[in-house]
Amino acid sequence: MNRGQLGAALRALRQASGKEAKAVARSAVMSASKLSKIETGKVAPSVVDVERILTAIGVSDEVKAEYLEAVRAAATEATAWRLVRRMGVHKAQQQTRALEAHMTSLRLFQPALVPSLLQTPEYIRAILSRHDLGEDVLTKTISARIDRQQALYDYTKELRFIITEPVLRWRIVTAARMAEQIDRLVSLSRLPHIDIRVVPLSARQQDIANHAFVVRDDRMVTVETIHAEVVVTDPRDVSLYVRKFEGFASMAVSGADMRTMLTHIRDDFLREQEMG
Repeated sequence: MNRGQLGAALRALRQASGKEAKAVARSAVMSASKLSKIETGKVAPSVVDVERILTAIGVSDEVKAEYLEAVRAAATEATAWRLVRRMGVHKAQQQTRALEAHMTSLRLFQPALVPSLLQTPEYIRAILSRHDLGEDVLTKTISARIDRQQALYDYTKELRFIITEPVLRWRIVTAARMAEQIDRLVSLSRLPHIDIRVVPLSARQQDIANHAFVVRDDRMVTVETIHAEVVVTDPRDVSLYVRKFEGFASMAVSGADMRTMLTHIRDDFLREQEMG
């Protein structure tokens, strides 16, 4: 439920109750102007605002609980992974693919894993197998993620990826498979519309690699936390992520130097495989 839908629903509930806006606003301890802006979707209400409005209207406890759950989700703009699993993880991948099909630019920072758009099928399976998915759902989700990678070959898009050096050494798959994954990064980095950079461990850091995030078209940021996916749309907050991305980009290795670095790491994996 977005801000406009919530406001319209609150207005409908108030009108159905027969109560005047001024009376509801007074009982909810807010101005009539603020209530009007909430009802018309011009202002995003807090959880406390909605609770007071619903109490002033006099709805049942069941209705109040339903709306408060919706507004909590809207206030944080977060979708818990348990809800994603209930909907279908493969369907979530399809939704992301649709989102990526319409974007024109992407900035992705990843300090823990190879970004999903750049993963090999074996790496994808290793990541998704760590979740409690049935074999059928796992297969569908892997297929959906691979389908998403078609966005990599749309030359009208500007795709920028920054990963930290530990990502390249984190043993998600076998040494041989890690070498293949690194080869894929090298290959994709040669495409003119794709910029892949690596923040080396040797670089003196001015910032903290807190967590992964994706900036799409400088209008929306997606952050994956342990329990949920958080979507950020406030321009002031989006700009924070853009600045953080550009800060890491300025100290990351790119182009031929980046490919040389990756080749050395890949060769380490290959030597390990041979010795094993």
